[in-house]
Amino acid sequence: MASDDALLVVDAAGVVVAWSQEARSLFGREASEAIGRHVAELLSGSWRSVASDPAGRSSGEAVVTGLMVRPTTLEDGGPGWSVDGPRSDEGDAKDQALLDALFTQSPIGLQVLDPQLRVQRVNLTASGLAGFDSSQLIGHRLSEVFPMSDPDENDAMVRHVLATGRPALDRLVRVRPPADPEHEHVYSVSVFRLQSPDGRVLGLSTAVVDVTVRERALARTRVLNAAREHVGRSLELEATCAALVDVLVPDFADAAEVDLLDPVVRGEGAPSAPVGPEVPLRRMAFAATEPHRDSLGAGTGPFRFPAAWLQSLTDLRPHLVTYRPDDTTSVPQVSRTVPAPGARSAIVTPLTLRDGVFGTLSLYRSPDRDPFVDADLDLVLEVSARTALHIDNARRYTREHTIALTLQRRLLPPHPAPQTAVESAHFHQSTEAGGGWFDVFPLSGARTALTVGRVSGTGIHATMAMGQLRTAIHTLASLDLEPDELLARLDDTVKRLAAERADLPPSDPLRTEPLTADCLYAVYDPLTLSCTMALAGGPQPVIVHPDGTTDTTDVPAAPALGGGEESPFAGIRVELPEGSIIALYTDTFLPAVESEMKAAQSRLREVLAYSSRPLDELRDEAVHTVPPPPPGTDAVLLLVRTRAHDPGLVAVWDLPKDPAAITTARARTRRQLTEWHLDELALTTELIVSELATNAVRYGTPPLTLRLIKDDRTLTFEVTDLSPVSPHLRHAQTSDEGGRGLFICAELSQNWGVRFSENSKTIWSEQALPRQV
Repeated sequence: MASDDALLVVDAAGVVVAWSQEARSLFGREASEAIGRHVAELLSGSWRSVASDPAGRSSGEAVVTGLMVRPTTLEDGGPGWSVDGPRSDEGDAKDQALLDALFTQSPIGLQVLDPQLRVQRVNLTASGLAGFDSSQLIGHRLSEVFPMSDPDENDAMVRHVLATGRPALDRLVRVRPPADPEHEHVYSVSVFRLQSPDGRVLGLSTAVVDVTVRERALARTRVLNAAREHVGRSLELEATCAALVDVLVPDFADAAEVDLLDPVVRGEGAPSAPVGPEVPLRRMAFAATEPHRDSLGAGTGPFRFPAAWLQSLTDLRPHLVTYRPDDTTSVPQVSRTVPAPGARSAIVTPLTLRDGVFGTLSLYRSPDRDPFVDADLDLVLEVSARTALHIDNARRYTREHTIALTLQRRLLPPHPAPQTAVESAHFHQSTEAGGGWFDVFPLSGARTALTVGRVSGTGIHATMAMGQLRTAIHTLASLDLEPDELLARLDDTVKRLAAERADLPPSDPLRTEPLTADCLYAVYDPLTLSCTMALAGGPQPVIVHPDGTTDTTDVPAAPALGGGEESPFAGIRVELPEGSIIALYTDTFLPAVESEMKAAQSRLREVLAYSSRPLDELRDEAVHTVPPPPPGTDAVLLLVRTRAHDPGLVAVWDLPKDPAAITTARARTRRQLTEWHLDELALTTELIVSELATNAVRYGTPPLTLRLIKDDRTLTFEVTDLSPVSPHLRHAQTSDEGGRGLFICAELSQNWGVRFSENSKTIWSEQALPRQV
């Protein structure tokens, strides 16, 4: 039979019956051109002498033009000639020596597989094959000898190369070699198809390099880069700890948990080492590859402080730990040796910064994964150090956030005091302590002040500014200013506070933060059933009438307080029947996008249209109907239902400009107090009436009007005239005959003051009603 590496084969008559790829390359003719033709037509004249008398060469071999010709038997049994290429003994020797060296000395793993993927030849000196002999490998498949992590995927890879001829280069295969069954190795595998010159598939050749060290280093680098990118993007402790365990699982560990000391979670300073077991830890984050797996610290031994956990919080060093999950009575022990079969591997490291201890980071690996090694400690140390810095930032933020929220709660009324003239319900969301406020408080003459607003920014500085503005509103309101005038004075206050910020040192970050404020201030009068409003920035209030109809009050809008624009503030007076509802809210209560804001405002009006429902129910439904405010905003909603004052609790008299009328005024007052069952206030009230009425008769401009008002808490006496002159409290000398009238009123009253309307002034005095026994 002709050899497989023959260039060409001719029969006894010199006709070509086989033509190889090498013959095609050597002679420049395709097989279709050569087969069936006489060899003399294809080759040079030097070949013809042999081809014309092939029988003369039947007993031996002939070399013609560098080719080797030898007799052969054709497939049909007839005689023929096989023509082989030139043979170099020296080249064959070198090729053989090279193959022997590669398969006996090279550190690169080499295998030759037949088409059935059985090993035909192997390099036993390569990594992972120590201790093997050829009988253990030859004739076996590699998957039968080496336990691979994913044998099906690897088998599909080599079969694809065998079928297509396209090599697979630098594919990573994970194997536990018999020489080191406790550790998983990573090999870079390249697979090539072997075929004869005529294209017949002979099998596969594989080149294998152990890249375990490289891949472990790259894996650690990837974990470190992920920690740098994802950990610390939030200033919340829970989010920081959760990001850390998500980065470490499953790439570096099968489970991870972060435990922080209780003082750290509360935002207090981190204790210094050593930390004793009397300081509790809190589990802040946990992640595992198995969703149903609970924290490995529960049910698998006293993990909170014993052994490595306590030692880590004492010496502030990371520790490798080996323990058995089913041994619930033993304490995990520090170990730097290969763990026993079935044992888990763990690393416990403290989270520290400078001299403070924040807690521990615990990492676990299950028995079917390589245990942690000393090289892993370097990665854990770096990740822990970076995380500790972020935890410290979050701790400081938590402390400042807690202080700001506490300050905000102290500066705002937790529940506005019940008012005679109105009923109120409010909603206040402040996840990031900010400058939102609301208030409902009484004014003179049975009136009630309503206000909602928001200072720009968040944090403790915004909260402090809010407290300053709310105090200013109360102070200005006590002067009985009209809403537009009050906002003008409040605008001056905001600008003065902004100027103080601008004068801070350049290193103070507060210096560059702008200070503005939105504010709506309204005064409701239950005697006239009207409400006067003024607005600086912020949205328009919604009015709901008793019949359920709603509209948006067109209050003249001025720029935000402190905005720098010189714009006059204007007020508007709205008639409100008893039972009307006023909805005041900040701009953050509704979406910022105009189209969404209009839709949300429409839904709010639909909810409030059911005005007969309790205010608490309306508030709750409004909050759930309107889209939730964005995180970090300070959203406020204040609902106020108006009431009318009982006409039987108001007495009004005209006062003639005659000194004799003062006696009549005292008598009417005494009779009215008796009718109201307030005889115990008769003496002081008569003195107040006498002094204020006397001043009005002497210095006032007619017409003069006296009014006595009783509500749930106070008794108010008012004197109104047309004079623009405001009285002043004097401290008369002992020898003075007069000048003590207002002083007497101030001493007998719990409060007094003067308010001006468009063309009149009113002096009022207020007394607390006696407690009901």
